[in-house]
Amino acid sequence: MHPDKSSDDLTSADLQSASEALAERIGRWAGKNNSLVTAIPGLTLNAWDAPTDLTHYVHEPSLCLIAQGAKRVVLGKETYTYDAAHFLISSVELPVVAQISEASRERPYLGLGLKLDRPTIARMMADSNVPLPQAQQSGRALATGEVTAPLINAFHRLIDLLDTPQDIAILAPLIQREILYRLLVGDQGARLRQIASSGTQSNQIAQAIDWLRDNYTQPLRIDDLATYAKMSTSSFHRHFRAVTTKSPLQFQKLLRLHEARRMMLTDNLDAATAAFQVGYESHSQFNREYSRLFGAPPLRDIKKIRQFSMEPQQGRAAPAPVANHAAKM
Repeated sequence: MHPDKSSDDLTSADLQSASEALAERIGRWAGKNNSLVTAIPGLTLNAWDAPTDLTHYVHEPSLCLIAQGAKRVVLGKETYTYDAAHFLISSVELPVVAQISEASRERPYLGLGLKLDRPTIARMMADSNVPLPQAQQSGRALATGEVTAPLINAFHRLIDLLDTPQDIAILAPLIQREILYRLLVGDQGARLRQIASSGTQSNQIAQAIDWLRDNYTQPLRIDDLATYAKMSTSSFHRHFRAVTTKSPLQFQKLLRLHEARRMMLTDNLDAATAAFQVGYESHSQFNREYSRLFGAPPLRDIKKIRQFSMEPQQGRAAPAPVANHAAKM
């Protein structure tokens, strides 16, 4: 089958053919053991030739698609596995643990991530006949869905724009809008519609997560955050955990620890300074919680990451991501 076929249904052979065409595009641009932030806003291409260790990072709202290989993402006690037949979608920022599970030099992992924007989703819903959410229930902000022909073909055309950069400014937003529409009317569309629709409990939790992201260094008063989300404290706790698997305090702690790790690695801050800047008052508490999350004290953890980045990568797992992104998806 030619990957430009427009049918909504793909046989396994058809999907393999379309995925191979996508893999060729990703591999050509991403190269080897690399995450390429492309000239197309929000689009990252990834290529790795070995399975990775379990890595911790904050996953941005995004659609993640694999053309070759497989990956698993752990949120709380739940594991989400996806491959060339299934995409991963996240509707809010989430601290996760992830691992590329299938990759080799002969068949490297080839995938992409496309950032999603809640206001853009809301505008799409307003401009189209996409149905509004029918229920007020909050669901997980992370899910897998089935790849369809229109979705994978849209990504073919989006990546092809890298060959004609003069067309990106005009055509990329149109194709990205098509991709978003395909998601909204697909099997995980209800999840996105809940998050983007003003007044739904999922949307209120998403706004609270935005506040935490922007104010993670500040002392957290749950009653005030619940009021900000226009919910009672008990309802806020329940729905926040339903979306993220974490309590608000646990979520804030994870944001602080991830940001401190980024500061130490990219800004060359020492552990005490990083701990203070992200809101910790006790250095010993920071060290305990950092070690519990990342498996080693700050100094040893950062040294290991830096040492890895300086050594040859043949047959070795990719280094852990340290910034808030979906690049390793």
